[in-house]
Amino acid sequence: MLGKFLDRWPLCALLACAVLLAIAHAFQSFGHLAPCTLCLKQRDAYWWAMGVSGVGVVLAFTALRVRVRPVICALLALIFLYGAGIAVYHAGAEWKWWPGPAACSGGAVHVTAASLATALKGGPMSLPACDKAPWVFLGLSMAGWNALISLSLAIASGVASARRPTAT
Repeated sequence: MLGKFLDRWPLCALLACAVLLAIAHAFQSFGHLAPCTLCLKQRDAYWWAMGVSGVGVVLAFTALRVRVRPVICALLALIFLYGAGIAVYHAGAEWKWWPGPAACSGGAVHVTAASLATALKGGPMSLPACDKAPWVFLGLSMAGWNALISLSLAIASGVASARRPTAT
């Protein structure tokens, strides 16, 4: 069972990224938890991983699939590791282990469609501070959970990259 999952890792990674981005946007839209600068950088890693995994899914239907799959999976491992690094940095800033970036002071203006809509309704256009966790579950903030998830996805990508697919 796990073998088939890893054999189709680019598709699984694509779906995982889509679900995680949907969850992040649900927290933002329905939970009214505006993302800070580091939150948005963490999302960028998932967008990049979606693009790479999408290419992997398309190439799985070509003659290049055997040669390209390990490269795609290795790239995914690096992207997820980057995302895990940003998430650990963010969680550390929330725990006051180190300072967050200066752009995360809570007063920076970041114009997006959502912030513009908020401003038009009379709300603030500034992003929240990166060093305050607005949501915690089982002792971990969203950044902490994202670090664990990204690291898990990086490990799975690395295993998928090193694994020789079984015949289907």
